[in-house]
Amino acid sequence: MTNTPLTWLYVPGDRPQTVTKALACGADVVIVDLEDAVAPDRKEYARAATAERLREPQPVPVHVRVNALDSPFAAADLRTMAALPGVSALRLPKVTSPHQITRVAAAMPTADRAATPLHALLESALGIEHAYAIACAHPSLRGIALGEADLRADLGVRDDAGLDWSRARVVVAARAAGLAPPPQSVHPDIRDLEGLATSCARGRTLGFLGRAAIHPRQLPIIERAYLPTQHELEEAETIVKAAATEQGAQALPDGRFIDAAVVATAQRTLSLAARGD
Repeated sequence: MTNTPLTWLYVPGDRPQTVTKALACGADVVIVDLEDAVAPDRKEYARAATAERLREPQPVPVHVRVNALDSPFAAADLRTMAALPGVSALRLPKVTSPHQITRVAAAMPTADRAATPLHALLESALGIEHAYAIACAHPSLRGIALGEADLRADLGVRDDAGLDWSRARVVVAARAAGLAPPPQSVHPDIRDLEGLATSCARGRTLGFLGRAAIHPRQLPIIERAYLPTQHELEEAETIVKAAATEQGAQALPDGRFIDAAVVATAQRTLSLAARGD
C-alpha cells in the first residue's frame, strides 16, 4: 500500500517539453496521452516524440494512453510503446469488451521482457455493462477506470449525480476482480480547486482511490483528499492496538464494535498514511 499511486497526471504526447516538466512535478504516475489531447494531424508526431522521450527508464512510472483500439493509429501505438523501457503500462481507451483486452495482451511482445501491464478505460454504457468481464479478461490487465466525459455524453447525463451508479459499478467490478480500487476520472475545470476537493470527497465515499489530473495544481488537492485525516489515523491506531492485545471481536471503551474486517480497514488506513510520510 505504501506505493499506491494517488495522483495520475495526463500530459499531451505531442509536447515533449511538457512531458519532461510533468515528470518532475510530483505526480505518482504520469500519463502521456496520444488520444484525446492530440489532434489527428499530430498523431504521428506525438507517437514519435513519445518514443524518443521514453527510450530510457524514467524517474516515475509513465503510462501511455494509446488511441482507441478501432482507430487507424492504435496498432502502431501499441507496437511502438510496448517496446519502450520508459513505459510502465499502457492505457486502453474506450474499451467495451473483454475480447479487446485479450487481443491486445496476445499481441504484446514478451520474449525479452515482462508483458506490459494494461489499464482499461470504460467510457460508454456498453463498457460499464461489461465492467467485470473486462476486469477479469487477462492477467496483464492491472486496472480499470472511468472516462467520464465520453460516458456522460453517451448516457446523456446532465447532473453529476447521474454518474454515481456507473462509478460504483466500476469500483465493485475492480474489487471483485482482485484489482486495485480505481482512481477517479479527471475534474475538467483546473481553476475550480474547491469543486475538485468536494468531488474527491464524494469519490472517496464511493470507494475510489486517488484521481487523474490535467494540471499540476490539482495534484496536492487530490492527495490531501485521499490521504487519511488525523482523526481517521488516530481511530485506526486505536483499533489496531486493541486488536493486538485481544484476539477476536470486541467492543472498545467508547462502545464501537470491532472485528477482523474493521481491523483490516484500519490497517489499510495506516498503510496509506505511511505513503504520505
